[in-house]
Amino acid sequence: MRHRQRRRRGPGGPSQITARLTIPFVGEISGTWEPADAERSAAWELYLELVTRVSVEELSADEGFLREALTSLYTFFGTTREILRRYGPEIAPPLAPGHVSFAVLAVTVLNRVLRPLLASWHPRLAAYESQRPEGRDPVAWEREWEHADALRGAIAEVRSVLRSLARTLQEVAGVSDLIDLPAPRTPEDAAAGADRGTPPRRFKQVLTLPTLLTHLGSEVTLAA
Repeated sequence: MRHRQRRRRGPGGPSQITARLTIPFVGEISGTWEPADAERSAAWELYLELVTRVSVEELSADEGFLREALTSLYTFFGTTREILRRYGPEIAPPLAPGHVSFAVLAVTVLNRVLRPLLASWHPRLAAYESQRPEGRDPVAWEREWEHADALRGAIAEVRSVLRSLARTLQEVAGVSDLIDLPAPRTPEDAAAGADRGTPPRRFKQVLTLPTLLTHLGSEVTLAA
């Protein structure tokens, strides 16, 4: 079978990049990616999904909801499969050794990163949730779980892979950074910055699009 290594370049983004993902307990997957137009479009769609979900947002020990994070990862699994189905074989062409495609990266993340996390932790968390006394705050109950820190650590490892994937998709799609966005500045910040010549603040956490819309006063609701 003839390997297709160079394909028609789309309207934006590089003609070739080196893709690299480090997967916990598995190793590194890397290779040359020469994206076709369909792969650029699919990369943009998946990138948008990643930057508008809590699955790429850091959760410290005293914030966030583990159930929400797992649900976001579960729905992301389904969304990624839908993108793969919709674009079809064009995003999964035969490849020469040392090359990767959108489908190779996406399916690797689904099967080697998300599936093990969800298969292990979803039923364990669900079993603990089923024991919550009536009227007990679900967030407080979740934080008392003896395995909460372990799950939080596992989610952090997955988040690291997803952020790396998002950066790769951003580069292929040829779009701007929607992950680490600058924080909106108050009038007081602007005045103080003008006096000191300091740059705008940046969020310590990842600023997802729903959070940004909230800061801008928008009433648009996006799925977590």
